[in-house]
Amino acid sequence: MRFKLVILTSIASLLLVQLPVAHAFNVPHSFLSYAHSKVLAQSGIILIDPETSDVLYSNKPDLGRAPASVMKLLSATLASTALDLNSSFHTSIAAESEPNRYLLTGEFDPWLTTSSYESHKYGAAFSPELINSVLKLEPSAKRIIIDYYGLNEKDLEVLKKYFRGKVYLSINKLPSKVSAEARSVTPIGTITSPTIAEILQFTLLWSDNVKADRLAKLAARAEGYPATATGIYMALMKTLGALGISTEGLKIYDGSGLSKANRVAARTFAELLIKIREDPKFAAIYQGLPLAGESGTLRTRFVKDAPSAVGLIKAKTGWINRTVSLAGYVTVGAKDYVFVVIDDHVIPTEAKRQAVRVAIDKMLATIAKPKPAI
Repeated sequence: MRFKLVILTSIASLLLVQLPVAHAFNVPHSFLSYAHSKVLAQSGIILIDPETSDVLYSNKPDLGRAPASVMKLLSATLASTALDLNSSFHTSIAAESEPNRYLLTGEFDPWLTTSSYESHKYGAAFSPELINSVLKLEPSAKRIIIDYYGLNEKDLEVLKKYFRGKVYLSINKLPSKVSAEARSVTPIGTITSPTIAEILQFTLLWSDNVKADRLAKLAARAEGYPATATGIYMALMKTLGALGISTEGLKIYDGSGLSKANRVAARTFAELLIKIREDPKFAAIYQGLPLAGESGTLRTRFVKDAPSAVGLIKAKTGWINRTVSLAGYVTVGAKDYVFVVIDDHVIPTEAKRQAVRVAIDKMLATIAKPKPAI
């Protein structure tokens, strides 16, 4: 009897070991139909339960692909790791000892604007205010010499254009921060940006290419690397490695996702999205993601082609010539699942890109379900 009991116990144990792990839900056939369709067949797709790390569905998730603006998730992660998100950038102007010569210094604010709309609505630092403070002192000035350090050249070009016909700005870049600090000056005025967290959220919500690239370069510099695409890559390798996220096949050529040479695997984004939900220091990233049918670059998505998913998908959009991508979170009843879709084999016409968007939306709508009422 004891011998039989041991055998039965051993068989039962073996059966228990061989039983498949039960997932929270079975991926429906309708989801698979879209995933395997001609439109999405060449896409990198992955769907993960973030609580268990179970991969519920995948198709070539480890192949590096041109991610388009989904790349901004990496730049945002880098910024959230290397920069103080509660801090703000300050840009100042001061009078030098030579008449009509002024010193403009900053901290490479990624969001200086000449748009009064952006300034009033979002709190962006209004750069004309600095020149106007000079014109209050010298109302008859027709030419002002500006020495500067710590500002992006493009912002100075826009500022010069803004004052065209009113006053000519002769702009000279100083070689270093030390050379700027060595000048004898009299302070005149300072403008301040929103917090880095607010800039980051705006960047993700509206997929702002310039701000994403600038934030990534600022973060790379803060990590001790050059403020270049190479610096971004090196900083990302360090940051993702520290988070335990796969960097297989990673190639980075900018911080915005505009470069067609960028390569990131769908799995890398999926693992990152899990970390973003787990770690409070990445809260600004999650908060900045658009919501399906309601906000940002997703405000018109899902509304017509997959209305049942409106409000149930929070994700970063992306597209360039041959890529359409979407990565984020889909609510499936009581849980949120992580998904990534990157199709970088799209025929480069807007009609074909739109067909991919619709297929992605309808695929996600097959699993999206509102949270149960409490």
